[in-house]
Amino acid sequence: METLTEYLDTLEMPEQRARMVEIFDWIKESFPDLVPVIKWNQPMFTDHGTFIIGFSTSKKHISVAPEVKTMKKFEEKIADAHYGATSNLFRITWIQPTNFDLLKEIIEFNVTDKQDHTKFWREA
Repeated sequence: METLTEYLDTLEMPEQRARMVEIFDWIKESFPDLVPVIKWNQPMFTDHGTFIIGFSTSKKHISVAPEVKTMKKFEEKIADAHYGATSNLFRITWIQPTNFDLLKEIIEFNVTDKQDHTKFWREA
């Protein structure tokens, strides 16, 4: 699996596929400099070769992974959006709306914070 299209083809539920298309299209339109990649069978977006945000799907939700530093910074806003969270990702259930304003803030933060970063991941 090497492209977003190939990833999307693995999603069996049409409504889940449509939801991910909506999110990916929004990212590509809002952040045209980000590069979509598939790593570890998961769709991610990178900037100058460094990780910005990643996604995965399950039967019950979409997982959004922006890295631990970003999760800590946006912990309150993620909770305010009523998304479940762990230390390194948050979950949007299939019936919850996508908070695109929150995604925008998270992506903008990572792009700015990692502008001089030379590795894929942040240091722990």
